[in-house]
Amino acid sequence: MTEPVARLTGHAVAEWRPMPGDLREAVLDDGRVVVVKRGHAPGATAAEAASLRWLASAEAVPVPSVAGHDDDWLVVDRVPPGRSSAAAAERLGRELARLHAAGAPAFGAAPPGGPADAWIGRAPMANVPGDDWASWYASDRVLPYVRQAVDAGTFDAAEAALFERACGRIPASAEPPSRLHGDLWTGNVLWDGHEAWLIDPAAHGGHRETDLAMLHLFGCPHLDRVLGAYDEVAPLAEGWERRIGLHQLFPLLVHTVLFGRSYAGQAVAAARTLG
Repeated sequence: MTEPVARLTGHAVAEWRPMPGDLREAVLDDGRVVVVKRGHAPGATAAEAASLRWLASAEAVPVPSVAGHDDDWLVVDRVPPGRSSAAAAERLGRELARLHAAGAPAFGAAPPGGPADAWIGRAPMANVPGDDWASWYASDRVLPYVRQAVDAGTFDAAEAALFERACGRIPASAEPPSRLHGDLWTGNVLWDGHEAWLIDPAAHGGHRETDLAMLHLFGCPHLDRVLGAYDEVAPLAEGWERRIGLHQLFPLLVHTVLFGRSYAGQAVAAARTLG
């Protein structure tokens, strides 16, 4: 691990520090502290690096700088540790609004330089551009994961049919494609005591309510402050609260594919919100 870090950053590793999971923290010989991640599959590091750079280019919300990457390794600057606060949450809401407003060429558009065959966590995610949000969301963010769950025996035929019917009831949207983080659960929001940083993105063009629905699904400190500040900058369309379940279908199905039946009930319940 030392050799690729030195090669990708141009600096020797002075010290290694443990981190949870399969991450490692390295102190470089220039004093900079970086986080080192090994890609779990071909294209994973390229997808994440492209996602981080695309989010950073919006100059809206802080994300770690990419120090270097190759086919196997990703090295990013460490986010300083700290606590959340109401003020930081409000800042995050305003910044998310600006990030989404930076836009994307199409629904499903990959970040510039990013692969079409990307990942959300350890689940594959295809970035196939589409013009109509409702049909794209059904065909590229709902049904592929339903089929994977059926193939794994997690969903039965009746449950699969429920998702098929739900996809036929997805309401049309006039919202333009937003620049999404794409995997915005609370574990991917880090607080440094002053502001929030976003890590581990699965960025793509999508509906802005999807990012916000994921914050609802897995919780976020001071979420009411985040949403209030967001709505002040970029007012949400009428009825957005009723569509939270619709937008949670995507992350719930991803979690069903990754973790099995423990998330299947929530995914089915979200599908039933579509009538």
